[in-house]
Amino acid sequence: MAYYRCVGEVPRQRHTQLRDDDGRLRREELMGEEGFSSDSSLLYHRGVPSAIVASEVWELPDLATVANHPLKPLHLRLHDLADDTDAKSHDPVTHRRLVLGNGDVRISYAVAGATSPYYRNALGDECVFVEEGEGVVETVFGTVPYATGDFVVIPRATTHRWVPATITRAYAIEGNSHIAPPKRYLSRYGQLLEHAPYCERDLHGPSEPLLEEGTDVEVLVKHRGPGPSGIVGTRMTYATHPFDVVGWDGCLYPYTFDVADFMPITGKVHQPPPVHQVFEGYNFVVCAFVPRKVDYHPGSIPVPYYHSNVDSDEVMFYVAGDYEARKGSGIGLGSITLHPGGYAHGPQPDAIEASLGAEAFDELAVMVDTFRPLEVGEGGRAVDDGAYAWSWAGRQL
Repeated sequence: MAYYRCVGEVPRQRHTQLRDDDGRLRREELMGEEGFSSDSSLLYHRGVPSAIVASEVWELPDLATVANHPLKPLHLRLHDLADDTDAKSHDPVTHRRLVLGNGDVRISYAVAGATSPYYRNALGDECVFVEEGEGVVETVFGTVPYATGDFVVIPRATTHRWVPATITRAYAIEGNSHIAPPKRYLSRYGQLLEHAPYCERDLHGPSEPLLEEGTDVEVLVKHRGPGPSGIVGTRMTYATHPFDVVGWDGCLYPYTFDVADFMPITGKVHQPPPVHQVFEGYNFVVCAFVPRKVDYHPGSIPVPYYHSNVDSDEVMFYVAGDYEARKGSGIGLGSITLHPGGYAHGPQPDAIEASLGAEAFDELAVMVDTFRPLEVGEGGRAVDDGAYAWSWAGRQL
């Protein structure tokens, strides 16, 4: 995120000495993307950030996927994956259930009320949508509070842990790349432009260092490796606490964005999905359908036209409100639909006539479009309703 922040104590010039009151040198760490040719931040540690005393295998949960074959649309009921009773002992990292995934992105779901272990995803950025709940994410950069409706964007290799204050329902989008605002929203120098549906003041990063102390601190690291998924885990034990940073500055850090601050782009007739885009990663985009006024042409049809996105799979997570286009399909809050590339989809037949004359839609959904086919994880297979594909023909079981 090309938006400069400075938190805590840093020297006047980069790569120069910073010492404490007793003359001890702070250890400078450059955390940068794309071979240090893109966004970066400089962090100043009390200890040595590379000093580990143990490295052991972390056995990851089931990350295997199966192809959506024969090809069909799917309806997955995420709220059936876990309940609040289980959540009291579950955390938002190790209890994620893989719903959908491919070589570019994985979509998981967790219902959790316990503090997570310290964790670092070395595969790519994470964009976690908080369906419900509040708490904080403690990071090497400082604390980021979260609440219902927030996107929590955590850069690759950021050591952090989730500390829920209430039961948290988390929809985790894990990329194998960086996740950032769409390039068309940005100036050539990285500022969000006037036509963008949000701006820098809507993004909330850490405001002060955590300055934790401790020794022999275990961090779970997810990284590239052998095996069917190409993803493995390691437990690294650090000699000093990773959150010993006294200050940092730069353009790379975790932040939150409240979906309620997204300014919907509307038009005289129905607008295509790219107007709802919030973020992009390599081979996928993240969109938000928020409460909004709809088309004002006298002959407009407010719900989407039938469409075949020939290059991508479309995943929609229904969060709140009343999603007009899906009435009569059995879809409700907590549902996911997968509409795969190669298949034309659109509103349920009766929803078209029912929408005529509508002036506004009260709905909230998060969409992920991928440019590589999605496969179904163990969580998705567990909550497939098995009937959604036939609903347009009036044959839902």
